[in-house]
Amino acid sequence: MSSSPAPIPAVPPKSAQVYSFRPYNVGRVVVWALFALVLLVAPMFFTSSLSMTMLSQMGIGIVACLSYNMLLGQGGMLTFGHAVYTGLASFTCIHVLNAIGGGLALPVSLVPVVGGFAGMFFAIILGFVTTKKAGTTFAMITLGVGELVFAMSLMVPEFFGGEGGVNTNRVVGKAVWGITFGPQIQVYYLLAIYTFVCTAAMFAFTRTPLGRMLNAVRDNPERVEFIGYSTQRVRYIAFIISGFFAGIAGGMYALNFEIATAEVVGGFRSGSYLFFTFLGGATFFFGPIIGGVLMVLAGVLLSEFTKAWLLYLGFIFLFMVMYAPGGIASLIMMNLRVAAFGKLGRLWTAYLALGGSALVALLGFAAMVEMVYHLQLNQALGTTIKYLWVNIDAARVDSWFGAAFVTLVGVAMFEMSRRQFAHQWGEVQGEIEKEIRRRETL
Repeated sequence: MSSSPAPIPAVPPKSAQVYSFRPYNVGRVVVWALFALVLLVAPMFFTSSLSMTMLSQMGIGIVACLSYNMLLGQGGMLTFGHAVYTGLASFTCIHVLNAIGGGLALPVSLVPVVGGFAGMFFAIILGFVTTKKAGTTFAMITLGVGELVFAMSLMVPEFFGGEGGVNTNRVVGKAVWGITFGPQIQVYYLLAIYTFVCTAAMFAFTRTPLGRMLNAVRDNPERVEFIGYSTQRVRYIAFIISGFFAGIAGGMYALNFEIATAEVVGGFRSGSYLFFTFLGGATFFFGPIIGGVLMVLAGVLLSEFTKAWLLYLGFIFLFMVMYAPGGIASLIMMNLRVAAFGKLGRLWTAYLALGGSALVALLGFAAMVEMVYHLQLNQALGTTIKYLWVNIDAARVDSWFGAAFVTLVGVAMFEMSRRQFAHQWGEVQGEIEKEIRRRETL
């Protein structure tokens, strides 16, 4: 008895295997368009020379902080020497600009790209040793490398220029379409283009398989090794890519300031990248963008208002670590989630109480800080200081008592407001979770 042949399975048409419809992410397109629009129109609203310089520095800070976050936020690699790659790239670009002035046929607009390759070169050399370890050991190695490079900057004047650094002139070479990069507005738009392109490229990196694997190395390196990937190789490749973008930021710095000193490879610069990347929010891509903007505002504006600006930044850092370890970006996203469920209106009074009490505490604390700094640094000018709109005699006991009293009252009010806010926040989050479960059952 013969059996009939088995039926041949139907093969789906070739077109069904190749073509698929994926809708555009309209929200993402809108965000990127707004980002480009802000970069385009910002000089039209902030027209002063100071504003133009600050806008240019913000672009540099954004690229530098994003490149740093490629290691910290995406790869879990805490580094204390990121300024090595931005700084060495700056020195390289300064020498390249001088070479262009001597006859080298290279457009000035491509100098940041040269800086990118310089940063990549140094990352290839130093990163091979640095990424052999992870965690605390990695952080200590980067700190040691940073200190070695900073020491070399004073020992090799042929490249680093000694204590005076190396300067250059960006108005060299042939002008293209009348663009000489002499006016600051021309430099700004060049840096804005690099800022947008580098930001888009680093965001695209987060969507690649390598970017996802870097997240896996951050979250569970043992499992990554178990499935056959080398965590050291993933860290090393990410380190090189981060060095490339850090080098572009260094090249942008060289074009903007036309000088590079030992400070650009120092520990203070590396610490600034760490501080403001964390403050902006290392767990979100747009967090370092916020951090880069705040870095310029603090270094340029806040430093003009008070000599104690570093002390204030230190207390802000402690406050964020204690109450918002996810940075400003996490606060924004949490409140957007609450707003999406229509419950943000229930929290506005609590926010007013938190903000008002924090402001009271800050005013009292700042008064004491300013009196201390005045007595220590400006005592020859007398004991009276102008604080906000009033004159305070720093030598009188009642001035200190009043400032301390305002500080304590503000701290007590803030703590009571914080506890009430925590209670309301917990209730709102519980209601949101119930609403999510209800929607899932529909």
